[in-house]
Amino acid sequence: MKPEALMQRLKSTKAYLDQSTSDLTEQNSSFRPTEDSLTVAQQFAHVALVIDWFVEGGFGDGFGENDYAKMPTFDDALENIKSLAGARSLCAQSFSNAIRVVGSKTPQQVSELMPENSIMGAAPRMNIVHAIEDHTVHHCGVLNVYSRMCGIAPPMSHLETEVAV
Repeated sequence: MKPEALMQRLKSTKAYLDQSTSDLTEQNSSFRPTEDSLTVAQQFAHVALVIDWFVEGGFGDGFGENDYAKMPTFDDALENIKSLAGARSLCAQSFSNAIRVVGSKTPQQVSELMPENSIMGAAPRMNIVHAIEDHTVHHCGVLNVYSRMCGIAPPMSHLETEVAV
């Protein structure tokens, strides 16, 4: 797959996140359904941190510790996240960085296998884009549930992806 197609998939995923959560406002920042749940703002920050983690895992120094029990939970980083606007900004920065990193690679580089790891195995580096898509869409669903719990009907949205060979 060409880096340009991967970049477009990341742009589409970001657009889907923005569209599907567009009715959430700063007023909703601190909403959480239970005491141990992430807030609306923390959900966005979590998405951002995981994007950065996938990019580092796929194109940087790797995923680090190969033990799911020791995977980063980002709890400390999320604890002080209070603003939805700030968390959305973190997401925008993380998507921009992922697009920049993927776009800087050749087709051969995105097709290279990652070193064996317990997160994604020895998969092609480009698979981090699918992982980012999957993880982000999962949290869009979570945020849509949060929206409904706040009395907001989430807007209809769809993920537009381009199939490229």
